[in-house]
Amino acid sequence: MERSLSVDSRKLQDDLTQYQHSGRWKSIWQLINTLVPYAGLWYACSWALNNSVWLFIPLVILLAGFMIRTFIIFHDCGHGSFFKSSNANDFWGVLTGILTFTPYFRWKANHAKHHATSGNLDKRGIGDVWMMTLKEYQAASPREQKTYRMYRNPWIMFFLGPLYIPLFDNRRPGKDDNARDRRSVYRTNLALIAYAAIMILIFGWKNFLLIQLPSMYLAHFAGVWLFYVQHQFEGVYWERNKKWDFVTAGLEGGSFFNLPWVLRWFTGSIGYHHIHHLNSRIPNYNLARCQNEIPVLKQAPEIGLFASFKSIKYKLWDEESGQMVGFAAAREKQPAA
Repeated sequence: MERSLSVDSRKLQDDLTQYQHSGRWKSIWQLINTLVPYAGLWYACSWALNNSVWLFIPLVILLAGFMIRTFIIFHDCGHGSFFKSSNANDFWGVLTGILTFTPYFRWKANHAKHHATSGNLDKRGIGDVWMMTLKEYQAASPREQKTYRMYRNPWIMFFLGPLYIPLFDNRRPGKDDNARDRRSVYRTNLALIAYAAIMILIFGWKNFLLIQLPSMYLAHFAGVWLFYVQHQFEGVYWERNKKWDFVTAGLEGGSFFNLPWVLRWFTGSIGYHHIHHLNSRIPNYNLARCQNEIPVLKQAPEIGLFASFKSIKYKLWDEESGQMVGFAAAREKQPAA
């Protein structure tokens, strides 16, 4: 599919550079308005468990919202965009990684690879959603096809995934992880044991589990959904390495997920995903200003909250049409034996 994007790449990158400088006090204030309410909600949830289950439910949902916001701080630290100091980024990245059950240095390495290869068909597989092309799926064995269909099943991806990622995937190093990434996993696991012990001493084991598990699940559910819909949508960009272009991949390979302002606050403006992929050094609190002040950014595909549910039907990349398609297309376009 031919692309009609009209962009002066050099000028766009120069314009974005003006927004990548973090503000120390803005970052400190974001730490305060995220972690202080997060701690307070733990006490509120524990009190509600002993007094009113109907009050507990909205409180634990709110706690999950602040865990998402905590992950955004973790995310920015991993990109080196939250503070100017790399030591400060690593310190707060490790700490917020413990709160979100994510090994900081391992995630940082894998996520950097995702940014360097997003939209590149020849460099898929690290830090992204597993995606097969239509031809790859048709050529796969029945067992491989079944595995892929299970992975892409919404019940597995969005309802089991939020449990699998924090409780299993993040708890063990990958086969390709280097020594630092492995240490990151092991040290995070040890820190989580200490964290759990402290929280159990404060709240008791029953309250700890009844608060931690649902809030963590809801937060990771939202995280999986956000990541998925911002790279799986109608008109998304995918290209072979020879034709792949970083700026086009940023503008068309990541969507502008236009969320209501409350959700935008809790998600740290991650909906401006096209900008984030064009320049990952821009802190989350500068992304909206970029969108408003740089006209060319409005060429990025925009999706709303309800429109995002269409993304569930996209399963495969059809290189011939340059579009995401569902499994029905694999049956319709099955080549003759």
